[in-house]
Amino acid sequence: MLTIKVLGPGCANCERVYQVAVSALESAGVEEAAILKVTDPAEYPQYGMLFTPGLVINEQLVCAGRIPSPAEVTTWLMNALAEAE
Repeated sequence: MLTIKVLGPGCANCERVYQVAVSALESAGVEEAAILKVTDPAEYPQYGMLFTPGLVINEQLVCAGRIPSPAEVTTWLMNALAEAE
């Protein structure tokens, strides 16, 4: 099962990253995934994140400081699934 975290204070950009992640999961056909919103700034440094919003997949920071495209997120999800097998 994938674990996806959206890091940020809950701003509009953070919500957009969350929606892109949900859409990417649906388009990739991934059924087993947990999506969490992490709003506590004390947790950001453990991922090496300097700017919000951030996207973490299976405890690896894959994007920070921008909104990724759905294609990028789908690629990261598929890579994470391949690594988990």
